Parts: sequence; structure tokens; C-alpha cells
Amino acid sequence: MLALGVIVFVGLFPFLFMLVTSFKTNQQYYESWWLPALPLHLENYSRAWAQIQPYFVTSVTVAAAAIVGTVVLCSVSAFVFARYRFFGRNVLFGLIAALLMVPGISSLIPMFVLMRDLGLLNTRAVLVIPHIVGGSVLGTLLMKTFVEQLPQELFDAARVDGAGGPRMFVSIMLPLSMPVLGTIALVTVIGVWNDFFWPLLTVTENHLRTISAGLQFFQTQNATEYGPLFAGYAIASIPLLVLFVFLSKYFLAGLQGGLPGVGGTK
Repeated sequence: MLALGVIVFVGLFPFLFMLVTSFKTNQQYYESWWLPALPLHLENYSRAWAQIQPYFVTSVTVAAAAIVGTVVLCSVSAFVFARYRFFGRNVLFGLIAALLMVPGISSLIPMFVLMRDLGLLNTRAVLVIPHIVGGSVLGTLLMKTFVEQLPQELFDAARVDGAGGPRMFVSIMLPLSMPVLGTIALVTVIGVWNDFFWPLLTVTENHLRTISAGLQFFQTQNATEYGPLFAGYAIASIPLLVLFVFLSKYFLAGLQGGLPGVGGTK
């Protein structure tokens, strides 16, 4: 228990340090850099929000578009791979699985050149497309494995009732796949929120920067203003915490391969 407590404390200490520092002035920070200090300066959060608001809005927009694109693409692909038989099916799926072994950094320059030639630099599309493409690879693998575990009798009964492929996809597969879809959505948001180098490379317009890249410029502008700086970090972490609270049951159920509150789907 003691070892677990130490691990938890070490893991949470940077977040506690961030929260404590976000309420301080520079003088309080230098006097006691790791202990709370009174009075609390709540105005640090209003100052931080005034500067990071455009970055925050951009990140939310990019994350929402990436979630929709990834979920649509990987769910359709997984449904086709899991429930249809066609020539080259295994080879094509093997190629998709092989993409997991390709380091993301190796495609950085080709992706940048492609986005430049398409005229997508300094647009939100250049921030969304890589996350849809990258997230769909892992999402397709997870979704295919999950859909293959669904009872075939459900789809056979739907065919007897006259349901076609689209109807089975919408009425059977999607409702039963909510745990995996929640997992994919959460992973996609984390990827968008933590992505730093790609937005820094492809976007120069200030209002198009995401929260991770924007905070870097915020840090440069406020190199000695530790309170607003750490308040900006705290604000940037709120969406991920809220999203995990709402999607945690789907995330855990997706990892376990079952439906929340039901158990399993086998």
C-alpha cells in the first residue's frame, strides 16, 4: 500500500503543483514555490482565459471534427471487414494493421508536402485530416474485433425481416458498439489535445493554433507570469477530465469487450 501511495503521489504531484501555482503571484511563487499561499489570486484564470480562448475554440472544433470523421470511417470499415466476404479482404486488412508499425514521424514530411500541395496549410482541415487518418487505423482494428464478437443471429434475423446492410449498420452495429466508439472518441480527443508539433509546423495564423501550440506562445509572452501561465495549463486540462468522466463507463467497457451495465456481448 505504501508503494502504491508513493506512485500515486508522484503521478499526481505535477498536477497539484500546477493547481497551487495557478493561484499565486510571482512573489508568492518565489517565496514558496510548492506550498499554497494566501491570498488566492483568482484573476489569474480570467487573464489566462482571455489569451487562450481562440486556441481553446480551435482545439474543440478540431477535436469534434476528428471524432466524427474517425468514428464514421472506422465504423463503416469495421462493419465491412467483419460482416462481408470479398476478394482481397484479408490482404487489405493486413495492410491496415501494418500501418500501426509505421512510426508517425516517418510520415511527417510526406504529409506536410501533401498538405502544402493541396493548399491546406493554415486551415483547420490540415489539423483534422491527420487525426482522422491516424485514428481510423487503430479504430478499425478495435471495431472489427468487437463487431466480430456480436452474435451472427442478430444480423441473420435482420436479413429475414428485410433489413439491408445500411439498416443493420445503423440499427444493430452502432448501438451495440457504443463502448468501443467511446474508447475511440476519447483516444482521438487526447491525440488532438496533446498534439504539439504538427500544429506548430502547419499553422502560422494565431487564431488557428490549437491549445497545445498556443500555450507555447502564451508561455513565451508570460515567461515570468507563472500564475496566469499555470492557470492556462489548468484550463486546458479541464475538457479532458470532463470528457473522461462522461465516457469512462464506455471506455472501460470497451477495454473489457462488453456493454456498460450488461456484462458481455458474446
